[in-house]
Parts: sequence; structure tokens; C-alpha cells
Amino acid sequence: MKKQHRQKLTVRVTPQTAYNLERLMTMSGQKTPGRVVDKLVREKMLALRGHAGEMERNR
Repeated sequence: MKKQHRQKLTVRVTPQTAYNLERLMTMSGQKTPGRVVDKLVREKMLALRGHAGEMERNR
């Protein structure tokens, strides 16, 4: 199996955000809150990439 590139990062969040990350973790079946953060960031980057493409076409 290919070794993945990983970097350790500590993120400080509010109690409300931590609670919601735990909820998302159980809903999505992820093993750790960090994987939920990875998934959210990945989805947001894809959405922004699509949004940037739309802005270029509208010029």
C-alpha cells in the first residue's frame, strides 16, 4: 500500500465546533475528528475551485 504524506496539525476550536465535529464524525462513519476536518476542507476546496472557474467564465 502506498504511504500517504501526513503532517501533524493541532487545531483549537470552540466547544460548539468540537461538538459538531463529533456529530459529523458519527454521522459519516469517520474514525477521528481530523478525518472529518480533512473531508470538509477537501469539499470546500473543490467548491471554491468550481466557483473560481465560474468567475473566469463570467468576465
